[in-house]
Amino acid sequence: MNPISIAFHSYKGGTGKTTIACNFAAQLARKGNQVGLVDLDIYAPSIQTYFEIEPKKWLNNYLNSSSDLSDVIVDGSQFVKSGKINPGDYNPKGKSTNTDGGNLWLGFSNPSSEEVLQLETTGTSTAREILKKLILLKEKMLTDLRLDYLIIDTSPGIRTWSINALAISDILLLTLKSGDIDSKGTKRLVEDIYDTFTRHGSKSYLLYNRVHGYCMPPKDFLGANNNKSNPSYKEGISGLAKENPLKAGREPKLSQELGIKTISSIPCFCDIQFSEKEFLTVLNYPEHPFSYYVNELIAGIGSA
Repeated sequence: MNPISIAFHSYKGGTGKTTIACNFAAQLARKGNQVGLVDLDIYAPSIQTYFEIEPKKWLNNYLNSSSDLSDVIVDGSQFVKSGKINPGDYNPKGKSTNTDGGNLWLGFSNPSSEEVLQLETTGTSTAREILKKLILLKEKMLTDLRLDYLIIDTSPGIRTWSINALAISDILLLTLKSGDIDSKGTKRLVEDIYDTFTRHGSKSYLLYNRVHGYCMPPKDFLGANNNKSNPSYKEGISGLAKENPLKAGREPKLSQELGIKTISSIPCFCDIQFSEKEFLTVLNYPEHPFSYYVNELIAGIGSA
């Protein structure tokens, strides 16, 4: 298949797009794919917290032309395989460390306010320069690492960095929560910029997350000996499937108004949302119902 670049975007923060993007990328790699995950949420990057890696160099160093791209990409393949990685084990030259076939390559943005300011005050901050840099980033990652998927986490809203990140993406996943603020903001995004991308060949979908009203998280699932024989797991999946509006054939009203298909509708899992520490559910709790929804999203992308 041809490599695909997928951007996770939203009207505003707090929709859980980064959580989904990280789990989505990790699960794709577990399934044997060659996957790149880059944090282009320049103003509030957080992907590194899910992997507990402190890189030697950041995407910022590539974007301000102080480092080559090969120097800022981290090989996270062993992390996907075993659930942990030594932060000193860098392998940016394209050699696999995962004998199972799937590999995950990571690009982190520096959360330092000084680094963000530097990007904003150099020549890289012009829209044209940003786009050129991101096009090169995409081309080099797809070809040098032979990726099947490039996953991009973007800044929310309409900003130069996020618009250009969307411009290099084949599939745009507009992440939102159910509610008036998200719906109105998402509608504005679609009318202002998404229609343009769609006319130029990109595919866009709505991705509902933290949807209330049909959430039935298994009680104390994260502390349980969870597996598919666990009654809590079966009851949770069964209940969610019955109440999921998409499973019932009910397309959200916003999808109908905008003419954009909803690719997935993920419940609000309180045990994940209110956890004190960020983690990759698909790796640590593969039988959690959230992992089930990540798999459904992957299947949806595959048939898109």
